[in-house]
Amino acid sequence: MTLWFAIAAVALVSIGFKAAGPVLLGDRKMPPRLAGVIALLAPALLAGLVLTDLSGPAWTGVDWTLCAGLAAITVTSLLRVPVLAAILCGVVVTAASRFFF
Repeated sequence: MTLWFAIAAVALVSIGFKAAGPVLLGDRKMPPRLAGVIALLAPALLAGLVLTDLSGPAWTGVDWTLCAGLAAITVTSLLRVPVLAAILCGVVVTAASRFFF
């Protein structure tokens, strides 16, 4: 029962956060500085999630096959390959490195 209470509480808090923006701002325009912070928030959170997933607890479980896949995505992105193709390349490199090593 406690687990379902926690799930419901997290869902309600999430809905509350998502509703707070339109309710508080309404039709007003956001200041440019705040819009810049919000625009940079998603990439920063994504980078943090990738880093914590990659490193494991206390940097003890670094998965080098994921590092190879991320490197492949970085290289293909720098070569101006479309995003979906870059991600597919990273998946192939990760799978191949796990298969062969």
